[in-house]
Amino acid sequence: MGLLGMMARTAVVAGTATAVSGRVSRRQQARYQQKADAQAYQEQQAAPAEQAPPEYQQPQYQQPQYQQPQYQQPAQYQQPPQYSDAPPPAGQQDLVAEIKKLAAMKDQGILSEEEFAAAKSKLLGV
Repeated sequence: MGLLGMMARTAVVAGTATAVSGRVSRRQQARYQQKADAQAYQEQQAAPAEQAPPEYQQPQYQQPQYQQPQYQQPAQYQQPPQYSDAPPPAGQQDLVAEIKKLAAMKDQGILSEEEFAAAKSKLLGV
């Protein structure tokens, strides 16, 4: 094996060593990067959102305060007034009070259903 063979062998060994050391170096660098990423992620999760750098914060949008125009229906389309719980006229107040007394007596069992109906009919004049 001459000088040329020896040079070829040296070149192969040197090339293999370079390839292996480059691979080891890249693997170590990837591990360190993975650890650094994990640590940065944990720190990011632990820190509140307000402490994030301004470029990562979402802008706070405030919706403008607009006042809705008030729509009023024309008089011809408005609902008719509903019946209110106004007290009955003076003459009917006595009648209502009497019917309430009769209903209380029926609830207490003093009057039967038929007796209550008859007394109520008599008061109403039916």
